[in-house]
Amino acid sequence: MGCVLLFNRLLPFSHRFTRTSIGLLSLLLSYLCYCALFPADTIMQKAGDLTPSCQWVPADGAKRRLQKSFSCVLPLDARPSSVEASRLKTDQRASSTHNVARNDTPSPPMGYVKFGNKKLPNAIIVGVKKGGTRAVLEFIRIHPDVRAAGTETHFFDRNYDRGLEWYRGLMPRTLESQITMEKTPSYFVTKETPHRISAMSRDTKLIVVVRDPVTRAISDYTQTLSKTPDLPSFQELAFRNQTLGIVDTSWNAIRIGLYALHLENWLHYFPLAQIHFVSGERLITDPAGELARVQDFLGLKRIVTDKHFYFNRTKGFPCLKKPESSGSPRCLGKSKGRTHVQIDRDAIEQLRDFYRPYNVKFYEMVGHDFKWE
Repeated sequence: MGCVLLFNRLLPFSHRFTRTSIGLLSLLLSYLCYCALFPADTIMQKAGDLTPSCQWVPADGAKRRLQKSFSCVLPLDARPSSVEASRLKTDQRASSTHNVARNDTPSPPMGYVKFGNKKLPNAIIVGVKKGGTRAVLEFIRIHPDVRAAGTETHFFDRNYDRGLEWYRGLMPRTLESQITMEKTPSYFVTKETPHRISAMSRDTKLIVVVRDPVTRAISDYTQTLSKTPDLPSFQELAFRNQTLGIVDTSWNAIRIGLYALHLENWLHYFPLAQIHFVSGERLITDPAGELARVQDFLGLKRIVTDKHFYFNRTKGFPCLKKPESSGSPRCLGKSKGRTHVQIDRDAIEQLRDFYRPYNVKFYEMVGHDFKWE
């Protein structure tokens, strides 16, 4: 409007100029008016840029990713389509769970990608305490097709009320071709455990590491004594009346060695073919042979062989040889291989007499003579 008024005021003098001059003067005045109305920064602004009123605001608190404020005005050709606008509005309303992602957000590094799934165990080492369960677990888990929980879960005897999903969460991630394992030695002597494991899966494979029950009881007592120095003597705990040779079967160290009685409970829920027995004695003298049989039982290729072991004379049992990626051999912890407490010879003979009929019955049940004499 201002340009028009200015031109009208100059019009009376226009008769002094030629037609060409008048044309040039009109173009000049039009240009000056255009520049006054439209600043240069607006002319040079890219069509796709946001206007200065656009800001970055927190999506859901300062620790969350920033998103563009929806209060800013986008240039016409940068505004979203009707479909996109609808999606953005929905995202804004649900910003607590769906934030607008920036195009330059980096992808997660490959190191954070987790492979496999957490599965309920295919096989469980169910016993027995001080029999060699830790050795079997450590030896078998070097097999590439075996993954195992590192600690005893005690799910089926102490934590059953937490549910199977809690139990599954304790398992390592495994590929479809791998076996998931765990070990809790107290399972073998817990009455409710066989039924609970069978309720989870009747196909679960069970491994029981057994040892001369007299030697096992002494080892059990030695471990307890290291934690409780004021413990009564072994004889006081093992016998109700040592003179008469009456053994106290209520003492857990004695009760665990009644393998035949415990196995009867398991055979109500699992066939014998689904239970593999490892000799704790042969695990020391021939670890590769025992592990070969464990691998066969689990349906694995025999990868763990004698080349993986050496005998540690200080500890008195085998250790795994040094892996190429490690600077030292892998032996079991200080709690393994303790020197046993010295027990009166008469007490040992009385216990052997007590266990003999139970051992014979156990040999008959499993079809193998472990020669515990």
